[in-house]
Amino acid sequence: MKSERLLSALLLLQANGRLSERELAERLEVSQRTAHRDMEALCAAGIPLLAHRGVGGGWELEKGWRTKVPALEAAELQALLMVQPSTLGDRRLRASAQRAFDKLMAALTPQQRAQADSIRVRLHIDPTGWRPTSEDLSALTAVQDALTRDAKLTFRYAKPEGPERIRTVDPLGLVSKQAAWYLVARTPDGMRTFRVSRMREAVALAITFERPPNFDLARWWQSSTEALRQAKQKFAAILAMAPDAVAAMRPWTPMRPVEYPRATLPSGWKAWEVDFDSEYAAHFVALGLGSRATLLAPERLRHEIAAEIAHVAEARVHETIS
Repeated sequence: MKSERLLSALLLLQANGRLSERELAERLEVSQRTAHRDMEALCAAGIPLLAHRGVGGGWELEKGWRTKVPALEAAELQALLMVQPSTLGDRRLRASAQRAFDKLMAALTPQQRAQADSIRVRLHIDPTGWRPTSEDLSALTAVQDALTRDAKLTFRYAKPEGPERIRTVDPLGLVSKQAAWYLVARTPDGMRTFRVSRMREAVALAITFERPPNFDLARWWQSSTEALRQAKQKFAAILAMAPDAVAAMRPWTPMRPVEYPRATLPSGWKAWEVDFDSEYAAHFVALGLGSRATLLAPERLRHEIAAEIAHVAEARVHETIS
């Protein structure tokens, strides 16, 4: 802990120039006496520090001295700044990443730091989607601990459609997909993926395991997601839609124009074959589009929707009369 504090103090001086012991103590969240001892420890370690007394006094590094980091090319610096701490969904992760990011920025040359500042004021990353989700990442610390030590991980886990179970696994890697985090792990039943937000009471055990020597996390995730995509059942339905409904649907699901001669469509309308994740999704969307769309096929679903619309209309008429 002290070594981390000393490094932080060194980087603060490098980034800000002269700082008083009070300012150092406030930023490092220690007492002024501890801040003074830290400065003496840095001097003893051979760091060229200068102490200035009186008004405006404080500690500063000898002019021209700085910690050494490999020089970053312009393209490397721009790429680094694109991966900002704000892209992390969890508050604690963002705070830790921001501290590390600040330390790296402090180690840049004045010219590189000016360039970095220029890029940062022109770049804002909003990690949230248009449809906000709430991810509980309280288990992430235990997962990271287990991954670091190649230790077995035990936790309670519940899928949306199943009961909660206690799982003990060999954690092999973490995958971040937008705001969600997934653990890839080896289980007695083979390789499995667990959503971190669904884990409860996660504990990294003292029992270690031997990691597969040739396991490639990125390659496994790519093949796993592709298999899931191919196995996922689709439900196709034909909808007649107005142009604005077509525009609203295009970003969300695959759809193809089709000829449907049995239907007489309003001016500007076209028939589309639309892929849905399930029959329920097709039912929901067809009702949600209201007067801007009509479901043409399959026949059974068309009758179900017509019956539901009639039922809703009847209920509203009854309510008005009452």
